[in-house]
Amino acid sequence: MKALHEVKSQPTIFIIYGGSGDLCWRKIMPALFNLYLDGWMPEKFVIVGVGKSASPHEEYRAKLLDGINQFSRNGTAPEDKWAAFSHQVFYESVDLTDFATYNVFCKYITEYETAWDARAYVIHYFAVAPSLFPVIASNIAKNKLSEQREHTRIVIEKPFGHDLESAKELNKLLNENYKEEQIYRIDHYLGKETVQNILAFRFANAILEPLWNRNYIQHVQISVTERLGVESRGGYYETSGALRDMIQNHILQLLCLIAMEPPNSFNAGEIHNRKVDIIKAMRRFDAEHVRKAAVRGQYGGDWMEGKEVPGYREESNVDPKSNTETFAAIKFFIDNWRWQNVPFYVRTGKRLHQSASIITIQFKDLPHFVFPPEAVESWQQNRLIISIQPEMSIRLQVQGKRPGLEMLLNTVDMVFDYKSTYPSYTPEAYETLLLDVMQGEQTLFMRGDMVEAAWELLMPVVNAWENKPSLNFPNYSADSWGPELAEALIAADGFHWYHLPMNSNNKH
Repeated sequence: MKALHEVKSQPTIFIIYGGSGDLCWRKIMPALFNLYLDGWMPEKFVIVGVGKSASPHEEYRAKLLDGINQFSRNGTAPEDKWAAFSHQVFYESVDLTDFATYNVFCKYITEYETAWDARAYVIHYFAVAPSLFPVIASNIAKNKLSEQREHTRIVIEKPFGHDLESAKELNKLLNENYKEEQIYRIDHYLGKETVQNILAFRFANAILEPLWNRNYIQHVQISVTERLGVESRGGYYETSGALRDMIQNHILQLLCLIAMEPPNSFNAGEIHNRKVDIIKAMRRFDAEHVRKAAVRGQYGGDWMEGKEVPGYREESNVDPKSNTETFAAIKFFIDNWRWQNVPFYVRTGKRLHQSASIITIQFKDLPHFVFPPEAVESWQQNRLIISIQPEMSIRLQVQGKRPGLEMLLNTVDMVFDYKSTYPSYTPEAYETLLLDVMQGEQTLFMRGDMVEAAWELLMPVVNAWENKPSLNFPNYSADSWGPELAEALIAADGFHWYHLPMNSNNKH
């Protein structure tokens, strides 16, 4: 990883394909501007937004400013800072399928490298539909924009492939033109502060390692739940579904952080190796295993907060007979020394009762109770709960004595809360990840073999669900916790899904 002064001194050119799109407007440009405000951007930089529609530079800058004012964590942009920043922002209308039109980027690079009298780092950001990934990657190479490999990086948004075969094809194409260290497969979840803190929490505290195994941990839960439906993303979601959209990337990455062996160093390659080890050790699915260990669902219409909301099949750009799942829950096992026979339950879904991302590690029962029965009526097993959103916290649930003359035990929380501990700002995930790209730091990004390993693991589930349409969709109502079979999946082992306590801050 490069130090701040090294990043500041390296001239950088950002080329954002899909620069007129929603992702750039809401996330990428506010993140770059916040990095600029906080002094993390290079002293010499240029940002080129690329899109289909024609737009003068000033008109494009005005649109970006509107997005920053709406979505930046810093609020309305200071006029002087925006003027200085936007002076280095440009827009080009380019046919991305025509390799000849990429000459315009050659001109930008040549012009600014001459003006700066220095070799620039060029970052190509693919904020476009996945179908354009191979096209752009090939055209960059055809125009010799990637010849300076140590100074060229490409950033690719998910989904990385639609299945195992397409992921392999994309990896093959990329590896023909780029080195793996040039490729940044971005997953914004990995840029969240609490997710990054999992590594620090696990490997910077000696007290945890003796407990972090099958001898003390009974099971692990990972839940990523949303109250929103698919909104305007029906067309995309029809080709994806909950399994592809969330479990294949976000959730498996969280599982790897919880389950991986301690790395020998805080090195991207070493951490990637440990993650791949976990995915390869996960128990394979056959047809019978899919039936018993995987649950799918699709939301129907209902009322939420006094408003009637449509079912998935009534959403815009969705097939009225759609077989696409909006909910998925799976029980995984990791067949290695540390985790043998410890179930990892994961679930994700839309139109659920709560928007939250939490990881729950439940420890085993006490081997022997020394307290009388009346003392432990409200006793619960110890839990470690890592909340990624809406609150950012890590809490350890333990037993303590309730005040009074009787010996009564009560569950109490030992809490590390980000807001109270660190009242200063928390960077957005895209800020962290974009800075990592500039620093050449790949720890929080996915390596090609990791992507393929994840697809290989889940393809039996993907194929089973696609080849056998569900006969009971929709099978859960809006504002519920999903289909009944999801509760049965975990209840069959004597457990239940953990939810964050409801309040006004975490219901929405």
